[in-house]
Amino acid sequence: MLLTKRTFAVPALTLLVSSNINASGFSIAEHSASGMGSAFAGASAIAEDASTTYFNPAGLSKLKGKQYIFAGHYVSVSSPYTDAGSNLNPSLGGGALTGTNDDGGTSPLIPNFYYARELNDKWTFGFGINVPFGNSSEYSDTWVGRYHATKSEITTINFNPSASYKVSDKLSVGFGINVQYIEATLANKLDSAAICLAAGGGAACNGVFGLSLGNAANDSNQSLTGDDWSLGWNVGLLYDISNSTRIGLAYRSNINHGITGTSDFTRSTGLNAFLVNAGSSAFTDTAASTSVDLPETISLSLAHDFDSKWTLLADATWTKWSRFDKIVIDFSNPAQANSEIREEWDDSFRYSLGVNYKADSKWIYRAGLALDQTPVPSAERMTPRIPDSDRTWLSLGFGYKSSDTFSIDVGFSHLLFDDININNTDDSFGHTLTGSYDVDVNIFSAQFNWNF
Repeated sequence: MLLTKRTFAVPALTLLVSSNINASGFSIAEHSASGMGSAFAGASAIAEDASTTYFNPAGLSKLKGKQYIFAGHYVSVSSPYTDAGSNLNPSLGGGALTGTNDDGGTSPLIPNFYYARELNDKWTFGFGINVPFGNSSEYSDTWVGRYHATKSEITTINFNPSASYKVSDKLSVGFGINVQYIEATLANKLDSAAICLAAGGGAACNGVFGLSLGNAANDSNQSLTGDDWSLGWNVGLLYDISNSTRIGLAYRSNINHGITGTSDFTRSTGLNAFLVNAGSSAFTDTAASTSVDLPETISLSLAHDFDSKWTLLADATWTKWSRFDKIVIDFSNPAQANSEIREEWDDSFRYSLGVNYKADSKWIYRAGLALDQTPVPSAERMTPRIPDSDRTWLSLGFGYKSSDTFSIDVGFSHLLFDDININNTDDSFGHTLTGSYDVDVNIFSAQFNWNF
């Protein structure tokens, strides 16, 4: 039987837009510059601007008049990989898996837009456009992990109309609909000799067709693209315990995407000759599909005003990453065996603590600390498409109000990563990538707010 590569595998599920090892898994945390300055502590309770549309729609009840927000976040990522003895499938002959070390990190710009409008003394409408999940990485064609991944470019765009209702002076509730688009481009190299050997080509693989195991000069190529539209929802409540303290509780549903697209193959000269000789139509362009279940989240936040200047913020967010258990890729070409990739991720928590200092009517200063757990359970389940570990956020920011109608917010976060070790055997060829990543991430955020 001919082997397939991990084609739509791991990354297909991660569909995103940047090398977002800044948030756990392939989620993106950059949803406001005001929140960035305090590491998003208290995000479901503070309700200081229209970005609460995403964090907790009940917070819209705290806003007056109309507000527009345009925000951008530049994520500077460095993630150089160092090999530590990768090897070829021993059942196919084994040996060292050779190639160059590389840095697959990319540095994207992530945008947000929010709008809020007070309708009457009870109802407030909100609308947001943001990027809740994403991933992007790109390696050279000769790097040692080329059979695992060469390019991953996944993007989600979320359109989120919302409304809040003020039940009483203390309690507000909110609800939103999420219309989400996802698209992905995922590429990797194919070990032509491994395909030939696994199909029973034996000594002819090298002697007749010139294919040697793990030889980059013999590699073939695979690139998969796909997209989908799907729906989800989010709800929240905001309760004022006192004039100085409030709590927020927010839930965002999972969203299931049925992704459809195409898988394009470029066969090396030797592999093409072998497949033609065998009368096989495998590894030819074909339609492909998979199902991706993006996880739900629950956030509990606190905002407490010590006085007119100091505010304490806290947050705990749970993400059901255990939904990311495996990915099955179906190919329309009957000669191409379907692919199943094991992920087996765990649920994870993110904890944050922050403080805001309102110096005067114009200036506010922010600081925060967050601990963000990885859902990846082991080095064996780690993938070069999404190198991930527990990380600590160190955040600072400020806001400046130049007039009653215009203000800006700026935030910065530096992320400290635990060791990222990988010992991943790809489920198609059986080659094992063994090494480590040294990750450095800095996030720069800015947003412009207009109030009317």
